[in-house]
Amino acid sequence: MGEKNRYSDVELQEFKALILGKLEKSRQDYELYKNAITQGDGNDTQDTSPTFKVLEEGAATLSKEEAGKLAQRQQKFIQHLEAALIRIENKTYGICRETGALISKERLRAVPHATLSIDAKNSQH
Repeated sequence: MGEKNRYSDVELQEFKALILGKLEKSRQDYELYKNAITQGDGNDTQDTSPTFKVLEEGAATLSKEEAGKLAQRQQKFIQHLEAALIRIENKTYGICRETGALISKERLRAVPHATLSIDAKNSQH
């Protein structure tokens, strides 16, 4: 039969389930970061808790900046995962965009939005 040039539909469904799980968790994390920036809806006890009062203004600003960076990074990760889902639908998921070879399952399980094989990634440096 030779070398496979794409993953089977069953394999693609396994990857889809993995990605959907990561996507759900990522969206939850993104909401947490967003709420940390905006302080949620303002109707909770967070602004009256002793912990909140102890925070210095600079520390509060830093934590909002950090939350902003994390939210941005999370949003980018979500976009990469959504793009991976599109590749699954197109049956092009797991194919290295440089070499055209299949990306190893191990790599895809670790980095489900990968578009480069390890060899292609290493040759970029």
